[in-house]
Amino acid sequence: MEREILDTLEDYATAYCNKDIDALMAVFDDAADISVIGTGADELCDNRSSIKHLFERNFHDATAKSFEWHWRKVTQRDDSAVVAATLTIHLEVDGTSLSVPIRWTVGLVKRDNGWKWTHRHASSAAGNQADGAAYPVD
Repeated sequence: MEREILDTLEDYATAYCNKDIDALMAVFDDAADISVIGTGADELCDNRSSIKHLFERNFHDATAKSFEWHWRKVTQRDDSAVVAATLTIHLEVDGTSLSVPIRWTVGLVKRDNGWKWTHRHASSAAGNQADGAAYPVD
């Protein structure tokens, strides 16, 4: 079961790198109440339309070359699961290579057609927060 859940991350990464909006949206549950929080201040999406628009903007602004997974933790209870992960997304932006470290949380539900995402939250670690410190006070 854990493999099926982790496979959805690969499905997402492949679709994202291929700029395949239909395949990317197929990773998400068909329900209207799905959500995505991205790393940008304005990246707060609470429906399929706003999520699709966000990804189309991302595709316009950069080309993802690969997702490099580091740490992943799957917690599953019956027909729901959460994946916590760290990864690096390797991108090309205006001809320049860029590697972006990301932290992810993905919420999933089990449907007849497999595991589907209901929520994805991406963040970057606070660069001004020292190891062992509770808050970025510098």
